[in-house]
Amino acid sequence: MTARAADRARYDRATAHLDAPLAIVDLDAFDSNADDLVRRAGGKPIRVASKSVRCRALLERVLDRDGFAGVMAFTLAESLWLARSGFDDILLAYPSADRAAYAELAADPKLAGAVTVMVDDPAQLRFIEEARDGGREVIRVCLELDTSLKLLGGRVRIGARRSPLHSPAQVADMARAVARRPGFKVVGIMAYEGHIAGVGDSVAGRPLRSRAVRLMQATARRELAERRGAVVRAIRAVVPDLEFVNGGGTGSVQYTAAEDAVTEIGAGSGLYVPRLFDNYTSFSGRPAALFALPVVRRPGVGVVTVLGGGYPASGAAGGDRLPVPHLPEGLRYDPQEGPGEVQTPLLGSPADDLLIGDRVWFRHAKAGELCERFDVLHLVEGETVTATVPTYRGEGHTFL
Repeated sequence: MTARAADRARYDRATAHLDAPLAIVDLDAFDSNADDLVRRAGGKPIRVASKSVRCRALLERVLDRDGFAGVMAFTLAESLWLARSGFDDILLAYPSADRAAYAELAADPKLAGAVTVMVDDPAQLRFIEEARDGGREVIRVCLELDTSLKLLGGRVRIGARRSPLHSPAQVADMARAVARRPGFKVVGIMAYEGHIAGVGDSVAGRPLRSRAVRLMQATARRELAERRGAVVRAIRAVVPDLEFVNGGGTGSVQYTAAEDAVTEIGAGSGLYVPRLFDNYTSFSGRPAALFALPVVRRPGVGVVTVLGGGYPASGAAGGDRLPVPHLPEGLRYDPQEGPGEVQTPLLGSPADDLLIGDRVWFRHAKAGELCERFDVLHLVEGETVTATVPTYRGEGHTFL
């Protein structure tokens, strides 16, 4: 029996008392992936990206481990909810336009002490000031550095379109703009190098593309390390008591951790290891988060139909944004239909061994987005479901 076949048998036995659709997290794989992230971080703490987890119980589990410290949240409302729940070090990774949440933050000393917001434009400061509604607490601020690689005098740009702050001078000017406004304090810098951390460099059947990605990433790492160091020196001249410099992502943990300027690493997807992280030479993880759909039809030889399945991931539309049939091995989508909202036909010889009510296990393309489809995660240890915990959705929260 192959390792994947053994996993399938184990998951089927563990969840035999449950009806599909359902989602699980294999805690042995989850903990192993956490250990690997810590090893690659080389002693620097990892701030957990909640967007990639979306389950308070699992956030608490990983933060109880050595090597992890703090949460990187994705909305201000989520940040306040986590702070009220007992999380005391939350970095909001994206700017917000939530006036009510800013008013709540500015009025509550506990929340203001626990949450750091993201800015990259003086207009955001004005927005926060206008949203205070009389709240007088000092707002902790993190500045985001644009990590994109610019070539040919800026005519070629590689990387996500995030912050407008690219140069050391621009970041230092923004820090001075914050310092001039009462009620704000710069405490950190964040730089997410998505074109390095979030792009696979070993795509099966694409050797030339993979080689080009590796060349691009090596060039980008060198450029960013030099520029990030200069940015930190420039901002420390304005903010000598800077608390943290956050960088990285699951695919670049060891490279970012090697930079002297970086004090902590941001990562989260490496805990679940969704399918988009199969194509990396820098690390290899174990799939920990899966979902099962039940077989409800057998339309013909070599075909079964499962209930649901149309769970595409965010990003540019393409086949790599779709979940992938994982267990049993050898199933594939019908190219004329793909995964559907209410049903999904699957082709391949393993279909002939599947009966009505049997389940097919899938991996999502991304990590936390799976939790927007399920109210609970069943936590599997060995051949047993040892706990069932709510996702954000299961606790009544869909923050985006």
